[in-house]
Amino acid sequence: MNSMRSTDDCNAVKAGLELIYSKINDFLKQNAVKEIEAMNEPFNSDFHEAVTTVPVEDDKLKGLIIDVTQKGYTLNDKVIRFPKVVVGE
Repeated sequence: MNSMRSTDDCNAVKAGLELIYSKINDFLKQNAVKEIEAMNEPFNSDFHEAVTTVPVEDDKLKGLIIDVTQKGYTLNDKVIRFPKVVVGE
């Protein structure tokens, strides 16, 4: 962290952060942590937490998730954090 604050080489800092990000993602995948895909999926209270509903003009969007405000995750197929979503009404 100290070297990041004092460096003039932004590309090296970006490369370092990308490396750390990919290592964390690999670790999570190896330990069966998966992101819950929610966008454009039908709302299911067993896997999603609705924070609000929004009126939609297109009938095809009614009951579907139109926005994800916070990602959700599963561990060994058990929900450890519900995604917070906006549902079309």
